[in-house]
Amino acid sequence: MVDNCYGEFIETQEPTDVGADIMAGSLIKNPGGGLALTGGYIVGRSDLVELISYRLTSPGIGKECGLTFGTSRTVLQGFFMAPYVVSQAVMGAIYCARMFEKMGYEVLPKYDDPRSDIIQIVRLKNADEVVAFCQGVQAAAPVDSYVKPVPWAMPGYEDEVIMAAGAFIQGSSIELSADAPIRPPYNVYFQGGLTFDHSKMGTLKAIEYMKKSK
Repeated sequence: MVDNCYGEFIETQEPTDVGADIMAGSLIKNPGGGLALTGGYIVGRSDLVELISYRLTSPGIGKECGLTFGTSRTVLQGFFMAPYVVSQAVMGAIYCARMFEKMGYEVLPKYDDPRSDIIQIVRLKNADEVVAFCQGVQAAAPVDSYVKPVPWAMPGYEDEVIMAAGAFIQGSSIELSADAPIRPPYNVYFQGGLTFDHSKMGTLKAIEYMKKSK
């Protein structure tokens, strides 16, 4: 089984093409194209999909019944748009990597490395830079751009965490976002952007806020 969150439509093959029996992911990430409001998916061997459907509802009913709460159009339209939207997010990640490389920061992957997901890691120098980076990304958001994210003790994490995510859909990480634990080596995780222009703006705002914080 493969959890393919953040990985859909990045490469020419998906995990099920190279031997995975079953794959799962989130529709508020890559395959939802920024339009799906909620949900997830499973894909793979038909016998396993059937067993999972029995677990979701009940044996004998499986996927023959179930509510979609009127989300079918946004799910299908988002899936149609997803390859293009993901390409925009990848372009944004490459731009972010190149900009921070030129500024002397370590990045993973490098701008010209092969990629298997939309996530760009930038290794910053200290906690203040992490906070400034995330506040800059938030300032570029279409929603709640006036909000200043701060580190907090989020349940499930050993260290304080900061998250920037001014998204139309709560929790959507195909939309522009950034997050980081406040601890060495001060890696910040930058991902998403429904358009390259918006992702680029997020990078430039992050740099602007980092310079202001010094």
